[in-house]
Amino acid sequence: MIFIVVKFTVRPERSDEWLALVDDFTQATRAEEGNLFFEWSRSVDNADQFVLVEAFRDGAAGGAHVNSDHFKAAMSWMPDVVARKPDIVNVEVPQDGWGEMGEITPRGD
Repeated sequence: MIFIVVKFTVRPERSDEWLALVDDFTQATRAEEGNLFFEWSRSVDNADQFVLVEAFRDGAAGGAHVNSDHFKAAMSWMPDVVARKPDIVNVEVPQDGWGEMGEITPRGD
């Protein structure tokens, strides 16, 4: 799978509306055939920073994503809302989604 993590630092005056602004983009991406997950989190250290964790089945699915109309639309308005160029990690991982962490198992009652 193609595994991507992107840190978006949003202009302070726009950060409270960020998740609403990216909602259409998020829903359209999650509906893509090759999307495995597309999840947003807000930093606990910086209220203006959001982290996107996303994965696609393979390179072809990732290519379809960046060539989609909803991706192009998001890229057209995001420069007006971000405070700096986003940071990204993009790697190919030999698995098909989330696995279980072996070191922690819930204790029973």
